[in-house]
Amino acid sequence: WEQRGLHHLSLSKDSMAAAQEDGALGNAAAAAPQRAPGELEERSDAPSRVWGAQPGLLFQGEKQSCHPLVSITGQDSSSLSPTTKNLFFPQSLSWALGYNSSLAVHSIEDGMLLYVCAHTVVVHDVLGSRQHHLQGHANAISCLCVSEDRRWVATADQGPDPLVIIWDAFSGIPVRTIFDSHAGSGVCAIAISRDAKCLVTISAGMVQRVCMWRWTYPDESPVCYVELSPEFGFQDFVIFNPQNPYEFVSNSKTQVIFYLWGDAGLQYSTPPLTKQTFGSTVGHFTQSAFHFNATQVLTGTSAGKVVVWDVERKRGLAKEPQGRLRGMKATKLVPMQEESLTVLLVLESCIVTGDVRGQVKFYNGHLQLLACSDHSGTGPIQSISFSKTPSDPPGASSTSSHPFAARNFILSTSDATVLRVATDGTDFEKVMKEAKKAVTAIACHPQQSWLAMGSHCGLLKVWDYKQLQLLVSRIFSSAGVQCLSYDPAGSFLATGLTDGSVHVLDAISLLSCCEVFRFSRGPITHVQFSHDSEYLATADEKYAVTVYKRVLQNERRCWEHLAGLHSHYKPIRSILFGIQLDGSEPRLLSLGEDRQLIEYDLSSSSKDQLVVLHRHRVEQAAVPLCLAWYPHFSTESFILTANSCYKMKLYNATTKMCRKTLLGPTYGSPLEKMQILPKSAAEPQKRYLAYITKDKVGLQILPVDGNPHKSSAFICHPDGASDLAISYDGRYIFTAGGSDRTVLKWEVNLNALEAAASLGGEDLVPFYRLLDGGQDGEFFRELEDYFYYVQLRSHGIDMLESRQVSMYIPLEEIPSVMRAMGFYPSEEEIEEMINEVKFSEFVDTGEQVTKINLRDFIKLYINHRPAFGLSMKTIRQAFQVLGYENENGDKVIDRGDLLSLLQCRGDQPLAGNKHCVQISQDIRL
Repeated sequence: WEQRGLHHLSLSKDSMAAAQEDGALGNAAAAAPQRAPGELEERSDAPSRVWGAQPGLLFQGEKQSCHPLVSITGQDSSSLSPTTKNLFFPQSLSWALGYNSSLAVHSIEDGMLLYVCAHTVVVHDVLGSRQHHLQGHANAISCLCVSEDRRWVATADQGPDPLVIIWDAFSGIPVRTIFDSHAGSGVCAIAISRDAKCLVTISAGMVQRVCMWRWTYPDESPVCYVELSPEFGFQDFVIFNPQNPYEFVSNSKTQVIFYLWGDAGLQYSTPPLTKQTFGSTVGHFTQSAFHFNATQVLTGTSAGKVVVWDVERKRGLAKEPQGRLRGMKATKLVPMQEESLTVLLVLESCIVTGDVRGQVKFYNGHLQLLACSDHSGTGPIQSISFSKTPSDPPGASSTSSHPFAARNFILSTSDATVLRVATDGTDFEKVMKEAKKAVTAIACHPQQSWLAMGSHCGLLKVWDYKQLQLLVSRIFSSAGVQCLSYDPAGSFLATGLTDGSVHVLDAISLLSCCEVFRFSRGPITHVQFSHDSEYLATADEKYAVTVYKRVLQNERRCWEHLAGLHSHYKPIRSILFGIQLDGSEPRLLSLGEDRQLIEYDLSSSSKDQLVVLHRHRVEQAAVPLCLAWYPHFSTESFILTANSCYKMKLYNATTKMCRKTLLGPTYGSPLEKMQILPKSAAEPQKRYLAYITKDKVGLQILPVDGNPHKSSAFICHPDGASDLAISYDGRYIFTAGGSDRTVLKWEVNLNALEAAASLGGEDLVPFYRLLDGGQDGEFFRELEDYFYYVQLRSHGIDMLESRQVSMYIPLEEIPSVMRAMGFYPSEEEIEEMINEVKFSEFVDTGEQVTKINLRDFIKLYINHRPAFGLSMKTIRQAFQVLGYENENGDKVIDRGDLLSLLQCRGDQPLAGNKHCVQISQDIRL
């Protein structure tokens, strides 16, 4: 780690000399491009892994000599081998299922593919069943390109703090990261020049900016750029002239733009083309390509035509002056076919097109058809990528009449199908067939290494996550799959669809085991079996819970409808089966955004009558989001919930009393779903919790106590995670990405999580760090003063006798100290805090606690106070509700009205508190 190595600047050997001639490298220290966060640095005496990288190095599994620090997002671990990553990260990406079918799939080598999966670039060795993941983006990748020699891969994203990263495909190392290239919008199109020294990016904003980069230079800003008028349409495709890196072309659906960059900056021209130009319908532009004759440019259209652009010759000029943008005009509109063209590229002396019917056609330079490869039924072609080298030995294809026949190619479609097509264009094999719509449901088999995945396109697949192979699949043509659940024995798979139907399938064949249930009026959101498979429960988007009971029909086990109930008036977040504490009978709970935790009386329920045993309101202001049975760490049984205010709460499983409130993981968004990991045979006394937030997957050490170092989180699906599943042995966590159509497999390393917790400190050290200024800060000293002042007040201020100062204060004084420290809980929150301390030892000793010491008070304060304090957003919302508009249109509140509201409205016992009135005196309106 002593200094940067030259590997950060490495280029392919062919372009290294040219880069040095242009001054691209300079000296290693001055010219080193910026690294991606967490990128590895080599020791000064170690050879550069980029400089000496060769094809195939990526999968050699070499252990690295140095390792990056573990970051909260878990990004930029791409330069670690899978073995090394598992040593340092609590959860590491092991496999990616699915891909972004709106982006291209590239052929790096024969049998090796490169594609995008959410925020990760996957290098997939199909023949060897291996994957390597290039992780560096925090947002979903929006575009990528690959250099001509397949050595350099450039990726870009859209979202907060967008990045452009250039990777070495041979070693998997990020060699350059461009920060804030298009802040506020991100990148929608990217291209790399044939010599791999220049990069062009187009922003995704309303006013698009086109930037030219020399990425081998240390400059943090583009060489030149230009902003485009919105009247040109949204430019979403760009490509360099392979014979001149200073020229490139981009197009939207309605406008093709030609560019030239150099010392004069970035120039562009926008030649017009309408229906009147050639008296024929043009259609929307799709992709453009430079003709191999060096002057012409071709653009495919949705009308199945190709526009030929050529240099506009001016009288009196033999040729255009050097450095000036050549005037281009549309010279021909060539009808190619009736179907829309989706792909257009130039390969050596051939022009290749792909269309919406799955046809790949080859043309000569005069656009005369040479051959056609028909793959109808696979969907519209999204990309065509030819292998880097001819498949035949040198000279073997020289006698062929079609030079394009010397290379295999990879075909990807917008329907998420990838084909490998042989040299003759007729022999092909299906490499991947993935979901073409959102993947919202996953479930792990309770005894086998099987993962069931369901998509909104109706595709249901069962995948063996250890053997890395597809076992069986099924298509539901009428609706999409919304939720899945295996029964505890692993014999059945319950499937809830978007049309409200429920299918109970055989776990092996995926054939229906009983009739299809259609008792829900909305899409099924949750499905769950009881521990003995006696009951099957579902929840739907119409806020109803439906229960099915097991019966025997013709000596076959199946289920029949028992009853349903619209038990909630807002979306249901969880349904959960458990076991009665005094027996083996199942119990059923449901939790909704209406803050209701409802338990049903299954034994008393009858046909068409679902009986509610108990309703309990679990929150006052926050919204409960997920539910789980808490492991037994004591004789008391608990239910664990997580809410929208980043709090986790423990409720007594019988009385539903809130027994403890704890600070949950605070990684950008609250917990959406959570599951308890199975017991480990090696350490059965240790338990862990897996969870997903809006875009992250994480682990939490149990029991929960509010210590932030006991949890970790990694970005898994930047556009939103939809589901979570855990393998039967607890070794793997699976996350579904919803709209990104992918499922990620994460390998769990609990030792790394325990190590991170140990590094965070023991006892109260992690909690002191959560106080402003820590244990030595003014805030802590003020807390001590208030703590001892309460003792004085409890003894009486005017007391003349000797005082017995202790480390404890009465429970009744907890609200006063909380308010003195700036936290103003409601009366319900005060009751929960006092009960938490009062009954903390009741199960063990049978006695109530009547006092609290400073150490326990600090934990109580940190766990109960708002996770992020009072924000200006909350204050503005209050002014919007309570205030009125003044003459300037601003929301204001009269001082007297505010005092009246504080004293007479809302939570009455708190409203009249003198502390609140004192606070109001300090507010300047």
